[in-house]
Amino acid sequence: MIRLLNAGEVSLSEILARTEDKRDIAGTVSAILADVRQNGDAALRRYTKEFDGAEPDALEVPADRLDQALAGLDRDLRAVLEEAAENIRAFHRRQIRSDFIISEKNGVILGQKITPINRAALYIPGGTAAYPSTVLMNCIPAKLAGCREIVMVSPPTCGGDINPVILAAARLAGVDRVFRCGGAQAVAALAYGTETVPQADKIVGPGNAFVAEAKRQVYGQVGIDVIAGPSEILVVADGNSNPRHVAADMLSQAEHDRSASAVLATDSPALAEAVRTELERQLSLLPREEIARASIEANGKIILTGTIPEAIEIANALAPEHLELCVDNPFDYLDQVKNAGSIFMGRHCPEALGDYFAGPNHTLPTNGAARYASPLSVDDFIKKSQFTYYTGPALSAAAGKIAAFARQEGLEGHARSVQSRFEEETEV
Repeated sequence: MIRLLNAGEVSLSEILARTEDKRDIAGTVSAILADVRQNGDAALRRYTKEFDGAEPDALEVPADRLDQALAGLDRDLRAVLEEAAENIRAFHRRQIRSDFIISEKNGVILGQKITPINRAALYIPGGTAAYPSTVLMNCIPAKLAGCREIVMVSPPTCGGDINPVILAAARLAGVDRVFRCGGAQAVAALAYGTETVPQADKIVGPGNAFVAEAKRQVYGQVGIDVIAGPSEILVVADGNSNPRHVAADMLSQAEHDRSASAVLATDSPALAEAVRTELERQLSLLPREEIARASIEANGKIILTGTIPEAIEIANALAPEHLELCVDNPFDYLDQVKNAGSIFMGRHCPEALGDYFAGPNHTLPTNGAARYASPLSVDDFIKKSQFTYYTGPALSAAAGKIAAFARQEGLEGHARSVQSRFEEETEV
């Protein structure tokens, strides 16, 4: 059964404790990265057979296979995917940045230039699971940013191919090339390039602990979005909330994996007890009961607080991936929320709405990274360059100030690089 904690009787560190993966992942991943870097496609195929039990005919999925997958998609599911894609597109279109130029009267021109990342790579979990929503969420912002090429990797099933729903979503979203590989080995292929898989400029998308560690280790060789941890939800709920709905929302994340975290913070003892009861009832009916129960028992918490603002302070300290405000007048509390990946407002806004349909991105910072990181967006697929232009008279007016500043830092060469432009050349 889920733990019940009183915020006034336990330490903040106990409330904020997260599960740690104690496996020696780093060493295993490092060896895989080195192998793929040296042996390319041969290593990719070997690991695909070892970890996925698959021996695909070719690493790259032919373009016509994507067309076939989309054409064969269930009509109703396709309609839902298309509507979700348009919602995602409409939301992320507002994030598109523009160049700007500042033109001063004294001959100074300053500006910022926006350039899309050339080749973006999407990691899409696969194998026994299919997440077309993740394809849409990762590809659409990259398309809006203007990336020249978008490539995708996903682990094949034991039959050697990628789930057709994933392929259909890739065609629908506009992915250019798709490759049948996953795990740390796929990250290595994207970071270093192989005979078949092109080297990417940035890798985005969620994965398991080995994928996350691989992204950590290749960062610098390529860009990455975030180091993804287990999925998590924090529900802040008052006594007017329906315990059945709160429990269902918590289980929507607990069913992801055993390391997922589902937490309720409430000022209502009655709701806390009702949710405990509901969790047990609903767990017994859940197809993924074993996984969800392991998550609830290891990482789940119900935290009793004195007030809703106190619950929100706990939310700010936890900085959850998903935060639900199941309270009366949720917009009254929005300004109090400082750290959260995605915020779901009110009693009719389950986290699953954000996973699939509403439009805001579902690739979010985890493990408290919402203290400093943001959801995936168009910004993840662009670079910002600055440019500066000074006329001779404009530089002359600033030269003395620049030289004085440089000399204060002990950098005489910097000072001379400016002042040399205004000194007469002498014969040596």
